[in-house]
Amino acid sequence: MNNNKYKILVIEDEHNISSFVKTTLEANDYHVLVAATCKTGVMMFASHTPDLVILDLGLPDQDGLEFIRVVRKDSAIPIIVLSARTMESDKVEALDLGANDYVTKPFGIAELLARVRAALRTRRLGSDMLAVPGGKFTLHDLTIDYDRRQVTVGGDEIKLTQTEYNILAMLSEHTGKVLTYTAIIRFIWGSMDDGSVKKLQVNMANIRKKLGSKPGDNRYIINELGVGYRMLEE
Repeated sequence: MNNNKYKILVIEDEHNISSFVKTTLEANDYHVLVAATCKTGVMMFASHTPDLVILDLGLPDQDGLEFIRVVRKDSAIPIIVLSARTMESDKVEALDLGANDYVTKPFGIAELLARVRAALRTRRLGSDMLAVPGGKFTLHDLTIDYDRRQVTVGGDEIKLTQTEYNILAMLSEHTGKVLTYTAIIRFIWGSMDDGSVKKLQVNMANIRKKLGSKPGDNRYIINELGVGYRMLEE
Protein backbone atom coordinates (compact mmCIF):
# COMPACT_ATOMS: atom_id res chain seq x y z
CA MET A 1 0.00 0.00 0.00
CA ASN A 2 1.20 3.51 -0.83
CA ASN A 3 1.37 5.26 2.55
CA ASN A 4 0.68 8.62 0.91
CA LYS A 5 -2.79 7.51 -0.19
CA TYR A 6 -5.80 8.98 1.55
CA LYS A 7 -7.50 6.35 3.72
CA ILE A 8 -11.30 6.23 3.48
CA LEU A 9 -13.60 4.23 5.78
CA VAL A 10 -16.88 3.19 4.13
CA ILE A 11 -19.62 2.21 6.63
CA GLU A 12 -22.38 0.57 4.59
CA ASP A 13 -24.32 -2.68 5.16
CA GLU A 14 -25.55 -3.20 1.58
CA HIS A 15 -22.75 -5.27 0.07
CA ASN A 16 -23.41 -4.28 -3.56
CA ILE A 17 -23.18 -0.57 -2.66
CA SER A 18 -20.11 -0.89 -0.43
CA SER A 19 -18.21 -2.98 -2.99
CA PHE A 20 -19.16 -0.56 -5.79
CA VAL A 21 -17.97 2.44 -3.75
CA LYS A 22 -14.80 0.58 -2.68
CA THR A 23 -13.92 -0.42 -6.26
CA THR A 24 -14.53 3.11 -7.55
CA LEU A 25 -12.50 4.78 -4.81
CA GLU A 26 -9.61 2.34 -5.23
CA ALA A 27 -9.63 3.00 -8.98
CA ASN A 28 -9.13 6.68 -8.04
CA ASP A 29 -6.11 5.85 -5.87
CA TYR A 30 -7.71 5.89 -2.40
CA HIS A 31 -7.06 3.20 0.22
CA VAL A 32 -10.47 1.86 1.35
CA LEU A 33 -11.65 0.10 4.52
CA VAL A 34 -15.20 -1.25 4.81
CA ALA A 35 -17.46 -1.81 7.84
CA ALA A 36 -21.02 -3.18 7.71
CA THR A 37 -22.26 -2.05 11.14
CA CYS A 38 -22.08 1.08 13.26
CA LYS A 39 -20.20 -0.73 16.05
CA THR A 40 -17.55 -2.12 13.64
CA GLY A 41 -17.30 1.33 12.03
CA VAL A 42 -16.51 2.96 15.41
CA MET A 43 -13.87 0.29 16.19
CA MET A 44 -12.23 0.59 12.75
CA PHE A 45 -12.30 4.39 13.00
CA ALA A 46 -10.45 4.23 16.33
CA SER A 47 -7.84 1.71 15.14
CA HIS A 48 -7.20 2.98 11.58
CA THR A 49 -7.74 6.79 11.92
CA PRO A 50 -8.99 7.30 8.34
CA ASP A 51 -8.78 10.64 6.52
CA LEU A 52 -12.48 10.55 5.61
CA VAL A 53 -15.61 8.51 6.39
CA ILE A 54 -18.47 7.70 3.98
CA LEU A 55 -21.42 6.77 6.21
CA ASP A 56 -24.79 5.10 5.58
CA LEU A 57 -27.46 5.98 8.16
CA GLY A 58 -29.63 2.86 7.92
CA LEU A 59 -27.26 0.39 9.58
CA PRO A 60 -28.44 -2.94 11.06
CA ASP A 61 -27.28 -2.42 14.67
CA GLN A 62 -27.56 1.35 15.24
CA ASP A 63 -28.50 4.48 13.36
CA GLY A 64 -25.52 6.00 11.53
CA LEU A 65 -26.23 9.28 13.37
CA GLU A 66 -24.88 7.55 16.48
CA PHE A 67 -21.53 7.13 14.69
CA ILE A 68 -21.42 10.90 14.06
CA ARG A 69 -22.22 11.62 17.73
CA VAL A 70 -19.43 9.31 18.97
CA VAL A 71 -16.76 10.49 16.51
CA ARG A 72 -17.52 14.22 16.87
CA LYS A 73 -16.74 14.11 20.59
CA ASP A 74 -13.03 14.29 19.78
CA SER A 75 -12.46 14.25 16.01
CA ALA A 76 -12.99 16.65 13.11
CA ILE A 77 -12.32 14.01 10.39
CA PRO A 78 -14.65 14.73 7.41
CA ILE A 79 -17.82 12.61 7.29
CA ILE A 80 -19.92 12.31 4.12
CA VAL A 81 -23.35 10.79 4.72
CA LEU A 82 -24.56 8.53 1.89
CA SER A 83 -28.19 7.77 2.61
CA ALA A 84 -31.52 6.79 1.08
CA ARG A 85 -33.22 9.22 3.47
CA THR A 86 -34.25 12.26 1.47
CA MET A 87 -36.23 14.17 4.12
CA GLU A 88 -34.93 17.67 4.76
CA SER A 89 -35.10 17.03 8.53
CA ASP A 90 -32.77 14.00 8.18
CA LYS A 91 -30.22 16.05 6.26
CA VAL A 92 -30.40 18.91 8.76
CA GLU A 93 -29.99 16.55 11.74
CA ALA A 94 -26.94 14.81 10.24
CA LEU A 95 -25.31 18.14 9.30
CA ASP A 96 -26.10 19.72 12.66
CA LEU A 97 -24.50 16.73 14.42
CA GLY A 98 -21.32 17.42 12.44
CA ALA A 99 -21.48 15.62 9.08
CA ASN A 100 -19.62 17.60 6.41
CA ASP A 101 -21.84 16.66 3.49
CA TYR A 102 -24.96 14.65 2.61
CA VAL A 103 -25.41 12.66 -0.61
CA THR A 104 -28.71 10.90 -1.27
CA LYS A 105 -29.06 7.47 -2.91
CA PRO A 106 -29.20 6.75 -5.77
CA PHE A 107 -26.08 8.85 -6.35
CA GLY A 108 -23.84 9.72 -9.28
CA ILE A 109 -20.31 8.40 -8.79
CA ALA A 110 -18.77 11.56 -10.33
CA GLU A 111 -20.64 13.67 -7.77
CA LEU A 112 -19.54 11.43 -4.89
CA LEU A 113 -15.89 11.63 -6.01
CA ALA A 114 -16.15 15.43 -6.30
CA ARG A 115 -17.52 15.66 -2.77
CA VAL A 116 -14.78 13.35 -1.46
CA ARG A 117 -12.14 15.60 -3.07
CA ALA A 118 -13.83 18.70 -1.62
CA ALA A 119 -14.01 17.25 1.90
CA LEU A 120 -10.36 16.16 1.83
CA ARG A 121 -9.32 19.56 0.47
CA THR A 122 -11.31 21.29 3.23
CA ARG A 123 -9.51 19.20 5.82
CA ARG A 124 -6.12 20.06 4.34
CA LEU A 125 -6.99 23.76 4.15
CA GLY A 126 -8.29 23.60 7.70
CA SER A 127 -5.03 22.23 9.06
CA ASP A 128 -3.06 24.80 7.04
CA MET A 129 -5.29 27.62 8.30
CA LEU A 130 -4.88 26.50 11.92
CA ALA A 131 -1.12 26.73 11.54
CA VAL A 132 -1.40 30.36 10.46
CA PRO A 133 -3.46 32.56 12.82
CA GLY A 134 -5.44 34.95 10.68
CA GLY A 135 -4.27 34.42 7.13
CA LYS A 136 -6.27 34.96 3.95
CA PHE A 137 -9.01 33.14 2.08
CA THR A 138 -9.24 33.38 -1.73
CA LEU A 139 -11.97 32.15 -4.08
CA HIS A 140 -11.97 33.35 -7.71
CA ASP A 141 -11.57 37.15 -7.33
CA LEU A 142 -12.85 37.23 -3.72
CA THR A 143 -10.28 37.68 -0.93
CA ILE A 144 -10.95 37.74 2.81
CA ASP A 145 -8.14 39.08 5.00
CA TYR A 146 -8.98 37.70 8.45
CA ASP A 147 -6.39 39.82 10.30
CA ARG A 148 -7.77 43.09 8.90
CA ARG A 149 -11.40 41.86 8.67
CA GLN A 150 -11.30 43.15 5.10
CA VAL A 151 -13.11 41.74 2.05
CA THR A 152 -12.18 42.57 -1.55
CA VAL A 153 -13.58 41.49 -4.93
CA GLY A 154 -11.28 42.07 -7.90
CA GLY A 155 -9.11 44.28 -5.69
CA ASP A 156 -12.00 46.58 -4.68
CA GLU A 157 -12.88 46.68 -0.99
CA ILE A 158 -16.44 45.58 -0.15
CA LYS A 159 -18.11 47.35 2.76
CA LEU A 160 -19.88 44.73 4.89
CA THR A 161 -21.62 45.19 8.23
CA GLN A 162 -20.07 43.36 11.18
CA THR A 163 -22.78 40.66 10.99
CA GLU A 164 -22.36 40.23 7.21
CA TYR A 165 -18.59 39.87 7.63
CA ASN A 166 -19.00 37.30 10.43
CA ILE A 167 -21.34 35.18 8.29
CA LEU A 168 -19.01 35.32 5.27
CA ALA A 169 -15.94 34.52 7.40
CA MET A 170 -17.72 31.56 9.01
CA LEU A 171 -18.70 30.10 5.62
CA SER A 172 -15.16 30.59 4.27
CA GLU A 173 -13.60 28.89 7.30
CA HIS A 174 -15.77 25.83 6.55
CA THR A 175 -15.39 26.01 2.76
CA GLY A 176 -17.06 23.09 0.98
CA LYS A 177 -19.12 22.15 4.06
CA VAL A 178 -22.88 22.68 4.23
CA LEU A 179 -23.62 24.83 7.29
CA THR A 180 -27.24 24.59 8.41
CA TYR A 181 -29.33 27.67 9.15
CA THR A 182 -29.34 26.64 12.84
CA ALA A 183 -25.54 26.31 13.03
CA ILE A 184 -24.97 29.74 11.42
CA ILE A 185 -27.66 31.47 13.52
CA ARG A 186 -26.37 30.05 16.80
CA PHE A 187 -22.79 31.04 15.94
CA ILE A 188 -23.67 34.58 14.82
CA TRP A 189 -26.51 35.54 17.19
CA GLY A 190 -26.20 33.00 20.00
CA SER A 191 -29.81 31.78 19.94
CA MET A 192 -32.77 31.13 17.64
CA ASP A 193 -36.18 32.76 17.54
CA ASP A 194 -39.08 32.82 15.07
CA GLY A 195 -37.47 35.51 12.92
CA SER A 196 -33.92 34.10 12.89
CA VAL A 197 -34.02 32.33 9.51
CA LYS A 198 -35.56 35.37 7.82
CA LYS A 199 -32.90 37.60 9.40
CA LEU A 200 -30.16 35.27 8.10
CA GLN A 201 -31.69 35.20 4.60
CA VAL A 202 -31.83 39.01 4.50
CA ASN A 203 -28.15 39.22 5.52
CA MET A 204 -27.22 36.60 2.90
CA ALA A 205 -29.09 38.52 0.19
CA ASN A 206 -27.15 41.66 1.15
CA ILE A 207 -23.81 39.79 1.13
CA ARG A 208 -24.51 38.33 -2.33
CA LYS A 209 -25.52 41.72 -3.70
CA LYS A 210 -22.40 43.41 -2.30
CA LEU A 211 -20.20 40.64 -3.75
CA GLY A 212 -21.80 41.30 -7.14
CA SER A 213 -23.68 37.98 -7.37
CA LYS A 214 -26.78 38.07 -9.55
CA PRO A 215 -29.88 36.06 -8.50
CA GLY A 216 -29.27 32.39 -9.30
CA ASP A 217 -25.51 32.99 -9.64
CA ASN A 218 -23.58 30.57 -7.40
CA ARG A 219 -20.14 32.05 -7.90
CA TYR A 220 -19.17 31.98 -4.23
CA ILE A 221 -22.01 30.66 -2.07
CA ILE A 222 -24.57 27.94 -2.76
CA ASN A 223 -27.95 27.96 -1.03
CA GLU A 224 -28.83 24.36 -0.16
CA LEU A 225 -32.59 25.00 -0.17
CA GLY A 226 -34.30 24.43 3.16
CA VAL A 227 -31.02 23.28 4.73
CA GLY A 228 -28.33 25.97 4.76
CA TYR A 229 -25.42 27.51 2.84
CA ARG A 230 -22.10 26.28 1.46
CA MET A 231 -19.05 28.26 0.36
CA LEU A 232 -17.58 26.84 -2.84
CA GLU A 233 -13.95 25.88 -3.32
CA GLU A 234 -11.81 26.87 -6.28
